[in-house]
Amino acid sequence: MARRSPRLPSLLRQAGGGDPLALGSAAKSKRSASLKPRTQDADRVVGSICPYCAVGCGQKLYVKDEKVVQIEGDPDSPISRGRLCPRGSSSLSLVTSPTRTTKALRRAPHATDWEEIDLEQALDMIADRVLETRERTWQEAGEDGELLRRTLGFAHLGGATLDNEENYLIKKSFTALGAVQIENQARI
Repeated sequence: MARRSPRLPSLLRQAGGGDPLALGSAAKSKRSASLKPRTQDADRVVGSICPYCAVGCGQKLYVKDEKVVQIEGDPDSPISRGRLCPRGSSSLSLVTSPTRTTKALRRAPHATDWEEIDLEQALDMIADRVLETRERTWQEAGEDGELLRRTLGFAHLGGATLDNEENYLIKKSFTALGAVQIENQARI
């Protein structure tokens, strides 16, 4: 006795149901009929930019109860037209991962263990050190009297995970601080 093909019921639906190309009801299963969009329950949609590279693909962030529940490409973006690369498609895990770091780690001088500190405290410590280093290493003029107005006490190496606007602002900020060693990982 011949076995029945598992496709036979849908084939019969296709042939007899007025959907010969199987683009509508003939292609639906009970499971697919019960599915709903992942974004259906979102409270609001927020436009954003993918954080991974300097291309600047548009994203739509679906928010429910002030938490991001889904990220998709923005079809209105002239850059990506709703498409995201594999890294851009993984943006949701970047935002919602339970292993995401939300505190900074600091090892005090002569300590052997790391301690957690708030991000605001870490940023204040960095700002204090940058300003102190700038003050200590500032060169107003060279030996021949030529005006320098620079510091060689710190440098900046940017990353490719920032977009063009962020890298532009960082470059301008470090230039304004007097740094001359400014580079970006994407250019190296």
